[in-house]
Amino acid sequence: MSERVWAWRAMLAAAGVHGAVGVAAAAAASHGENARNLAAIAAIALSNGPALLALALAGRGRVLSVAATILAIGTAVFIGDLAMREWLGQGLFPGAAPLGGVAMIGGWLTIVLAAVTGRAGRLQNLVKVSAEPKAGMPHSGPR
Repeated sequence: MSERVWAWRAMLAAAGVHGAVGVAAAAAASHGENARNLAAIAAIALSNGPALLALALAGRGRVLSVAATILAIGTAVFIGDLAMREWLGQGLFPGAAPLGGVAMIGGWLTIVLAAVTGRAGRLQNLVKVSAEPKAGMPHSGPR
C-alpha cells in the first residue's frame, strides 16, 4: 500500500473515530448530572471530525495532509485528556489539554495557510471547477 493511500485511510479512520466518540460523548453527557468534560469532548470531536472527513475526501497536497495530521492528533490528545479526567480522575499527562488545544488551533491555521498560499491541492481544483459558469448560465460568483 502506498504512503498516500495509507495516509488517506488513516485520515478517514480518524474522522470516523472522532465522529463516533463525539456522538457517544454527547449521549453520555445527556444522561449525566456533572458531564462538563463529556460535553466538551462531544463539541470538539463533532466539530473536528467532519473537518477531517472533508480533508480526507477533498483535500490533497502536502500542506493539507499536514493540517489534517496536526488536527487529528491534537483532537485525540485533547479529548483523551478530558476522557481520562472524566473517568479516572487524572489527566493523560501534565499539560495534555493545552497541548492538544494548541495543536488543533495549529491544524486549523495550517488550513488557512494552504488557502492563502494556494497549496490546497485537489480542494482548490474543486472550488475552481465549481466556480466556472455553465454554458448559457450567467456567472454570479467571484472571479
